[in-house]
Amino acid sequence: MPKREIDLVVISDVHLGTYGCHAKELIRYLKSIQPKKLILNGDIIDIWQFSKSYWPDSHMKVLRRIMKMASEGTSVYYITGNHDEMLRKFVDLKMGNFRLVNKLILNLRGNKAWFFHGDIFDVTMQNSKWLAKLGAVGYDSLILINSFVNWCLTAIGKEKMSFSQRIKKQFKNAVKFINDFENTAADLAIDKGYTYVVCGHIHQPEIREIESDKGKVLYLNSGDWVESLTALEYHKGQWDIFKYKPEDFKNYPSESDDILDNQNLNSLLDIKSLLSQIS
Repeated sequence: MPKREIDLVVISDVHLGTYGCHAKELIRYLKSIQPKKLILNGDIIDIWQFSKSYWPDSHMKVLRRIMKMASEGTSVYYITGNHDEMLRKFVDLKMGNFRLVNKLILNLRGNKAWFFHGDIFDVTMQNSKWLAKLGAVGYDSLILINSFVNWCLTAIGKEKMSFSQRIKKQFKNAVKFINDFENTAADLAIDKGYTYVVCGHIHQPEIREIESDKGKVLYLNSGDWVESLTALEYHKGQWDIFKYKPEDFKNYPSESDDILDNQNLNSLLDIKSLLSQIS
């Protein structure tokens, strides 16, 4: 199948190593595109909840596909998030077309774009990390239960539902947190003179212009690959939110292996070795 050529793709919050991760769907998506740049905007590997007893082949194949894309000429930037904060000690690591960074600034057709995960705005993360980790475990459990419920609903011909999205809509504090997050990111970007600010972290895909008395900025969020199954795509000056639909990917298998050159195979083995040392 022909691949879509795209200038830039942003994905975040994949949470490899958790039950909620839709790795097979992500592999199909990655196989369908040929981006010049791929930005992994944090929480790709969920080191907080990493367990040696749960690391399916499909999760490793996501990493293989990413390294394969790097070997074929795609510039891959891995921006660290809170769930993979352990990687921050290796920041500025460069392996061929792969780079590990905490934040990224790119010039897109004369417009400056600021990319970062966004956990810096999370008060819980900054002041009560143990509470944030506990919440992450609870969220993963909720997703697991939700998956079972959706399987039952599908079996009886009913529409799927999202527990967490319903909770977000019903609780004013959740809505306020999202709005505060977006406005804070926008205010900082306006102060710095950026045209675009691109985040992840809150699992809420979004593209909207935010204006203040100091100026305006285009705020973007790539969503996640736990529930939303979304990515940001930038091509020929235009931003769009990509939404995964199973019916569009029937001809893109998720199980085939990618053959890597020696450099990228060694890089992948280094990642695998690092993961095996995490308790």
